[in-house]
Amino acid sequence: MTARFAFGENWESFLQELDDERIEQAERELQDVFGENGLRGRTFLDAGCGSGLFSLAAHRLGASRVVSFDYDEDSVACCRRLRDEDDASPRKWAVVQGDLLDTDFMGSLGRFDRVYCWGVAHHTGSMWDAIDNAAAAVAPGGRLCLGIYNEVAPDEALYDSVLSTRIKRVYNRLPVPAQALAVRGYGLTHLSIRTLLSREDPRTYLERYRRERGMEYWHDIRDWLGGLPFEYATPAAVENHITDAETFEHVRTEVPADLPTAVNTYVFDRKSE
Repeated sequence: MTARFAFGENWESFLQELDDERIEQAERELQDVFGENGLRGRTFLDAGCGSGLFSLAAHRLGASRVVSFDYDEDSVACCRRLRDEDDASPRKWAVVQGDLLDTDFMGSLGRFDRVYCWGVAHHTGSMWDAIDNAAAAVAPGGRLCLGIYNEVAPDEALYDSVLSTRIKRVYNRLPVPAQALAVRGYGLTHLSIRTLLSREDPRTYLERYRRERGMEYWHDIRDWLGGLPFEYATPAAVENHITDAETFEHVRTEVPADLPTAVNTYVFDRKSE
């Protein structure tokens, strides 16, 4: 079995910095994907819940039932902590451990009006199978949101997806103290280049980064460096894969940047039967 990065340990640290502003930003992110009232009275599946932030946002936005799962047991514990702190009933918000690649497990969950699988499928070791399982969980007339790493070919840029994979492999071979230094060094380099190109003050960039998805820059840097398995795809490949069976209609794709570190967001609607 392919080794997987311990994302849950990173999420445990992130929860120490979770505040109302980050939760509200996560709510706005879901509203942008599913509509202002698109979760009220709807069932919601958080496929690969991580910290549980977006499950919490869906619950607060009025989802009739939330089901959250993750492969990583520490991530499951983080999500349960948020549920319990929000005094949510387990009947309205279920949190379980499970694998997106396990078709039997996925089938046992049933179908949902809204399926959110952002930044997950490309870390399973079998991305296209994971995407298929997430899509199969969408009820007729429902909506799917995917987040998949952008593919950049070596002949398209100096910093490409192949180089990104090599960086991750090197990072995961380092001893823990060296990994901490690598996070700091990579994060500062990335921050310097991004702010130099945008002519933006680093503090302004970090604040904007916080507002965009409610996340935290340094936790995301560690998440990115450690994130193996690591796969990626072009927008055309993802769009064609989902729509080829003519079960889904493509709603939109958001490409944040032409970089291998960028996650493209895809929204599809499942046709009514």
